[in-house]
Amino acid sequence: MKISTILDHIDSGHMALPEFQRGYVWNRDQVRGLFDSLYRRHPVGGLLVWATESKTAAHRGDGTLAAGIVKLLLDGQQRMTTLYGVVRGKPPKFFDGNAHVFTGLRFHLGTETFAFYQPVKMQDDPLWIDVTTLMQAGTAGLGTFVSELSAVPEHAANVGAYVGRLSALLGITDIDLHVEEVTGADKTLDIVVDIFNRVNSGGTKLSKGDLALAKICAEWPDARDSMKAKLKDWADAGYNFNLDWLLRSVNTVLTGEAKFSYLHDKDALDIQDGLKRASKHIDTSLNLIAGRLGLDHDQVFFGRFGVPVMVRLMDQKQGTLDAVERDKLLFWFAQAGMWGRFSGSTETIIDQDLGALEGPTGGLDALLERLRLWHGGLRVEPGHFTGWSLGARFYPVLYMLTRMGEARDWGMGLALKANLLGKMSRLEVHHIFPKAQLYKRNHSRPEVNALANFCFLTKDTNLSISDRLPEIYFAEVETKHPGALASQWIPTDPALWKIERYRDFLEARKELLAAEANKRFEELLHGDSKWLGAPMSPIVSAEPPFVGGVTSEAEELELEAINDWVEGEGLPRGQVSYDYADPDTGDQKAVFDLAWPDGLQPGLTGPVAVLLNEPTDVLSLASAAGFRCFTSVAEFRSYVANEILKLEAA
Repeated sequence: MKISTILDHIDSGHMALPEFQRGYVWNRDQVRGLFDSLYRRHPVGGLLVWATESKTAAHRGDGTLAAGIVKLLLDGQQRMTTLYGVVRGKPPKFFDGNAHVFTGLRFHLGTETFAFYQPVKMQDDPLWIDVTTLMQAGTAGLGTFVSELSAVPEHAANVGAYVGRLSALLGITDIDLHVEEVTGADKTLDIVVDIFNRVNSGGTKLSKGDLALAKICAEWPDARDSMKAKLKDWADAGYNFNLDWLLRSVNTVLTGEAKFSYLHDKDALDIQDGLKRASKHIDTSLNLIAGRLGLDHDQVFFGRFGVPVMVRLMDQKQGTLDAVERDKLLFWFAQAGMWGRFSGSTETIIDQDLGALEGPTGGLDALLERLRLWHGGLRVEPGHFTGWSLGARFYPVLYMLTRMGEARDWGMGLALKANLLGKMSRLEVHHIFPKAQLYKRNHSRPEVNALANFCFLTKDTNLSISDRLPEIYFAEVETKHPGALASQWIPTDPALWKIERYRDFLEARKELLAAEANKRFEELLHGDSKWLGAPMSPIVSAEPPFVGGVTSEAEELELEAINDWVEGEGLPRGQVSYDYADPDTGDQKAVFDLAWPDGLQPGLTGPVAVLLNEPTDVLSLASAAGFRCFTSVAEFRSYVANEILKLEAA
């Protein structure tokens, strides 16, 4: 079938994209490569389509399908989307991606090469032809190009050759592509998706969540958009979740199971009802976690896969929990997060916890008992605060204690659990002993960025303290705001405020932090403190077993700026302070500053990590885990531009 005919079929609704297909993920290099191959009449592969009744065909986009048999693209979506975008000058109706990738393609009549528009290089050179303009003008428009070229003396002699090249370029739409069809009444969605995955074994293979969503969209075409709308609401509130995560909560509400396969027999009305109930309970969970625990943004929202379990319990209780049940559930969530309950085999762990909620003996107590049997003692010990960096699992615990307790700012003396207004009142991580002063005295990076050296202050206060030593500014704080130091668990012995006693200060503060954590957890249990149990054997404070992580607000803002840039280019945001854990035990092995564990183009490119100011052992660990590592922002941006987007410098 000619390419021009295929494009016409897309316009008329005779060819479309099945709902289970992912969006457009090609980059500019792939676009250019396709057109170069077609221009030179090199083989580019055929298409695989699913011929099915339009009345039952679940397709992407808001375009109307033609009556009768339609053909849904199983293999060839990226190529046909690219051709449609360049030839038609706009994306097809089923498009979901970054149209910038195929906008501005040019062809040089002299060198017969393709490139994307660069003003300085191309604007005054008539040999650079706008491919889309040529395609839309067609053969009838060749005269205009010929006239323009003939008017330039140095090009006039070669006009004949140029016309031949323009014709060859236009002839791309006359190329025949082999189209193989999957047909037959026995070709169910399951069979077709299996065929798709086999054909795309080297490309964008569907996850279990993709498959479940495809089946849902077959009955409820607006499902994906409805779920994305909810995800956007939570993103606007500071929480970055994905479709798989939301679908997991829908699943737990409807089936009490984590495995997506249990959704397969649910119809559109079931899913709509499940989404409504799950969204309501997620909103409640986020409000409780933010309001009661103070975990009010994505960076400190550990254990996010605990939410589907919370959602199931709330649905069982029809959304009504008394104060004791509410706090006990929050106790479980915080404990599950800080011990890394969901860092290993997520689906298996969620299923175990859901199982604890079922039956006559199921419920909150059974859930807590399962957590205790899995981890052991739930009481916090000073050694648990030995971690370092903003990626340590006890970093959110420190933030939680600050928000839950009576922690006060050292500049204004205000309680930090209140909603503070104004840019200068935003909470920042403060190094109690300044980094520069500690590095001068040859302290290691983990020591300098130890959790026990962190506290939270307003931006204004953080700036006013600057790099002064505690032995100087602590006395000022205590004079102006008596009790403010103790509210942030600062040892009261002034001898420990001296930098020569830094290590002793850390040990003393860890004792205070552990005591405060257990106090807050006991409050959540409303006297039912058996869950904390007897103290465990003291944990020896040693070098943290994991390495890496964000160590300052400035570094965190730098990583967020990278994420904003990546998102602006139509690519997925990475995970800040990515918790790299042992897949079997869930033990935290490392924290990567910014990571895309599924790649910037999921299914097409490998895992990527940005590691700023990290030692070689972090790089080695990430590399061994299969991540492509970048140690500077410029290096990473160059990779994205040249290998993912293939943007050429103007």
